[in-house]
Amino acid sequence: MWGMRASYGGYIFKMSHDVIADTLNEIMNAKRARKERVIVDKYSKLLLNVLEIAKKFKYIKDYKTDKTKLEILFGELHECKAIKPRYNVNKSNIDKYFRRYLPSVDMGIIIISTNKGLITHHEAFEKNIGGSLIAYFY
Repeated sequence: MWGMRASYGGYIFKMSHDVIADTLNEIMNAKRARKERVIVDKYSKLLLNVLEIAKKFKYIKDYKTDKTKLEILFGELHECKAIKPRYNVNKSNIDKYFRRYLPSVDMGIIIISTNKGLITHHEAFEKNIGGSLIAYFY
């Protein structure tokens, strides 16, 4: 029943458990449809931190929030996806995962959740820390 929509009193609710995965899927669907932006109904602080890192690397031009919606403008984005299951990695395993998810060494980022906050795989490798894989962009 994944992705089903339920209707209650004229309102349509999309069942969702992973806000990051759903938002990144909506971004890719809109990108394939040659849209320049997407508006999502649900967002979290973790998603906003992921988008801030993507904005720093110019995969996202900008994002704007109001109380209920999040508007995302695309930048130089080819692909973005959530990594599931959220693998726990240490410094020695990061190399294995960036070869799996990114097309080349110099292209793209993997976002890792650590006890120091969200960082890219480059920063995790430099700081010699591991964490949980969240998403990748290229």
